[in-house]
Amino acid sequence: MTVLTLITLYAAFRVKHFVCDFLLQTDWMAMNKGRPGREGYKALVSHTVLHGAGTLLITLAFAPGLWWLGLVDFAVHSVVDRTKGLLTYNKGWKYTDRWFWWSFGLDQEAHNFTHLAYVIAIAAARGGIIPGL
Repeated sequence: MTVLTLITLYAAFRVKHFVCDFLLQTDWMAMNKGRPGREGYKALVSHTVLHGAGTLLITLAFAPGLWWLGLVDFAVHSVVDRTKGLLTYNKGWKYTDRWFWWSFGLDQEAHNFTHLAYVIAIAAARGGIIPGL
């Protein structure tokens, strides 16, 4: 895998994350995915299935044999978002609270590192980062 392909792959995951986490996430998803009970899980799954589908599309384009990373992303994104959502909900943190933003930042970085792991897995499946090194 060339450096340009590697950068393109990483950019694809970052764009996927922006689209799914901000452009396609509805107010209902954002406001309810951290709530306890059925409504919370419905909102969470509605949101994280988008991430899984986005990862599936990327892996099909770069390494079709790793299609299952879409399922992994669905699961990992669900755990990260649910943990952050429940913590924020239970603590009563609002967007005006410092702790809300710290938890939001930690959530985003967890997703960022997850995407880095997917890039490494895809690069390894395609024969490595840079042939000959």
